[in-house]
Amino acid sequence: MISDATKLRFAKEVAKYPTDQKQSAVMACLAIVQQEQGYVSAESEQDVAEYLGMAPIAVHEVTTFYNMYNQRPVGKYKLNVCTNLPCQLRNGQKALHHLESKLGIHMGQTTADGMFTLQQSECLGACADAPVLLVNDRSMCSFMTDEKLDQLVDGLRGAQEPT
Repeated sequence: MISDATKLRFAKEVAKYPTDQKQSAVMACLAIVQQEQGYVSAESEQDVAEYLGMAPIAVHEVTTFYNMYNQRPVGKYKLNVCTNLPCQLRNGQKALHHLESKLGIHMGQTTADGMFTLQQSECLGACADAPVLLVNDRSMCSFMTDEKLDQLVDGLRGAQEPT
């Protein structure tokens, strides 16, 4: 169930569009849900659909099309490794396998401590910087060698240790 505070945030997004096109705010509303809940559940999709006057399947299609929407809880750090062709040609798959080994999980899984979720993704739009990965859908990491991957993971883990 969507809170009144969330509905206010939705309303701000909907106000950006003509009255008869409020469904245009679907991506922003899904992002708000994810910010507040950590992922977009089937129930949240239903709530967004109802709020925007859309068919629930139309909202689900958006959620499942874009890699940035989590359909289940993920770790504190979501690592999306690009495995599209340009990154593949420059060791994208190798980077994914290195992270699987370092984290002790397979692609699509979350570490037991809830710190990391590892995913592959389609093109992240930085082909010249391959291989690349995206941390929490916000921070792009380029030219990711095994050493840089280790530094990234160790740095993120270290940021969680009490001082």
